[in-house]
Amino acid sequence: MMADVKEPWPGPRTREYLSLSERYEPRCMTQQAPVVWERAEGVVVWDVDGNRYIDFTSGVLVTNVGHSHPKHVKAVQDAAARLMNCYDFPTPARVKLAERLVEMTPENLDKAFLLTTGSEATEAAMRVAKRYTGRHEIISFYGGFHGRTYGAMSVAGKTGTKRGFGPMMPGVIFAPYPYCYRCPFGKELETCGLFCLEFLDRVVEAESTGDIAALIIEPYQGGAGFIFPPEGYLKRLEEWAREKDVLFILDEVQSSFGRTGRTFALEWEDLRPNLLCLGKGIGSGVPTSALLGESRLFESLAPGEMSSTTGGNPLSASAALAVLDIMEEEGLAENALRVGKLLMDGFLRLKEEVEVLGDVRGRGLVMGLEFVRDKRTKEPAPDLTWEAVLRLCRSGVLVGRVGLYGNVIRIAPPLVITEEQAEEALGIFSKVLRGL
Repeated sequence: MMADVKEPWPGPRTREYLSLSERYEPRCMTQQAPVVWERAEGVVVWDVDGNRYIDFTSGVLVTNVGHSHPKHVKAVQDAAARLMNCYDFPTPARVKLAERLVEMTPENLDKAFLLTTGSEATEAAMRVAKRYTGRHEIISFYGGFHGRTYGAMSVAGKTGTKRGFGPMMPGVIFAPYPYCYRCPFGKELETCGLFCLEFLDRVVEAESTGDIAALIIEPYQGGAGFIFPPEGYLKRLEEWAREKDVLFILDEVQSSFGRTGRTFALEWEDLRPNLLCLGKGIGSGVPTSALLGESRLFESLAPGEMSSTTGGNPLSASAALAVLDIMEEEGLAENALRVGKLLMDGFLRLKEEVEVLGDVRGRGLVMGLEFVRDKRTKEPAPDLTWEAVLRLCRSGVLVGRVGLYGNVIRIAPPLVITEEQAEEALGIFSKVLRGL
């Protein structure tokens, strides 16, 4: 058996480290199940007490090629032995990574600006958009999450990201995101005609000063509970932006590099954003991000106006190049589609049998399981969700909890997961969820 968790749980060494963490680390980080990771390989994680788990978190959608992939590890080791950082000067790895990213993204995106974190990428995208257009307003969406730095926090559509921090960046306009399970307009998908997109004109008319630079949106909202828009929505939104002379920023920090079953989520609707934010899976555990954009936009900035101390460093760039090789050689995007269908079919069957499992949604190897007290009222059940998280971890499957109401379990295993591993995990889910 892959999953192997022994009593007592948490184990003694885990309790020791959790006690140290409580004493020396702030409590501002996301609450997780009481598991202290020690090592990992592929989709398997071992804690400090020797318990084995199937990882359904990918370290928050980061380790797309699996934990400690030999080729990835070797690329990092070789780079570390050669050169760790090189501020502003080009290196072969940085230049090659920029070239490959440009070659694999839509043809209008012909420049790649390498950074370190997803927040850096979204911040840079908004700065470029404002400089190029000479305008200051940014359209964002209810439930959106684009990072925790000041500008990224300002365009967050979640109060939990920005509550208590005082005035945000001026000029942010919020519009409804198509959360079809909980439509803010009380409409049904089959008959709504994408009303939320039509409503965007009303939002702009009421809130804008006529100075809109760009809109920023995620292909699916991870932090809000893995909310996927209906088919065709994003393409129509792109067309709306083009008609209004508004730059289209697509935040694929979480959704890129095979997660949805395509290298980039934009491929599902043939999107052509003006600016594309990448991160997380690009480095598969090594902090790496990038902003892809059109030359005409970057040309509005003079040399030295945007840079990053560790952005595009040779270690990160080498790690990302290895990730791209692994994804291509092992067909990980295709595997995400294949194994993702197996998981989705299993979760949909569970939805019919488990009264508190209100909604199952996703694509590829990223899904959200939304828990409710009653399927008719859809009242969120965050306490039941947390209990499910604990029971699943105790049974050998590592999961996390997200969502606007804290009632969604995140399903996001590394893309190297096999059908056999997925079946084993489904068996654990079935036993745990039926016992709630």
